[in-house]
Amino acid sequence: TRFLIWTNSPYSNGGYMRNEDAVFERHLRPLVPIPTGETPTGLSKISQVQAILFDVYGTLLISGSGDLDFHAMRSDRKQVLTGVLQRHGIDRTPENLMDTLERAIENAHKKLRREGNDYPEIDIVRIWQNLLGMDDTERVKAFALEYEMVVNPVYPMPGFEELLSACRKQDLLMGIISNAQFYTLRLLEYLLGTPLGLCGFDSQLIFFSYRLGSAKPSCLMFDMAADILSRRGISPASVLYVGNDMRNDILPAKTVGFQTALFAGDRRSLRRRDDDVRCMHLVPDMIVTELQQLIIDSGHL
Repeated sequence: TRFLIWTNSPYSNGGYMRNEDAVFERHLRPLVPIPTGETPTGLSKISQVQAILFDVYGTLLISGSGDLDFHAMRSDRKQVLTGVLQRHGIDRTPENLMDTLERAIENAHKKLRREGNDYPEIDIVRIWQNLLGMDDTERVKAFALEYEMVVNPVYPMPGFEELLSACRKQDLLMGIISNAQFYTLRLLEYLLGTPLGLCGFDSQLIFFSYRLGSAKPSCLMFDMAADILSRRGISPASVLYVGNDMRNDILPAKTVGFQTALFAGDRRSLRRRDDDVRCMHLVPDMIVTELQQLIIDSGHL
């Protein structure tokens, strides 16, 4: 067992030990990328970098769902979700719960936008607490994690660990800028088998949207990363950001002056955003279809 959280959680009939590893092991299943037909470009144009920052879902991890739509969900996952609800003592149908969750998130976003937050991010734990009428934070987190593993199946992108190893060998600063929730960190550490810090990630360069209440394509997390790096003597031009979404990743990264790599390795998650006027003339510095393509030579990554 890598690590243990949540003991004696009081849901269902009486408390019993619950740990994240059991949830991950129950629901993680291999996924493979679906080719996009894109052609890698710009590999020779990338200047030497001193820091590399990553998106998570659709970039470091294969993400098996896009928008959460009950009707589009495979029947076997619907059955699994029904079992999850029963196990957690939640007397709701999966369809009803998913529809209610979607409305709750939409309403929270609308409220935050009215308060001046153009790109609001919710804290999923608070949403679930309100939705389920539960005050017990650990019980809610236990359910939220298992729910997420069912509706958004994930698996490491091929080349994930090899890329991290190459970055460590070249002493590159590594970080994350991701639209994410509390379970994202726990999932990454489970998949890697160790805390992110021991994999080479800098703790000051890990930005998850739920902690800040602001989501990409807001530049907030990118500005914060640029500020931290500049205080270490690293200019934005010496930073590479890797993500799968032209609007959420490439646009804000370019806005703060980072070099950019569009990860186009999986049709599920590639977001070109051709219908968004902000992306019509936006060009990433490079396009990669496999993470290993970022491992070039000692003069680059």
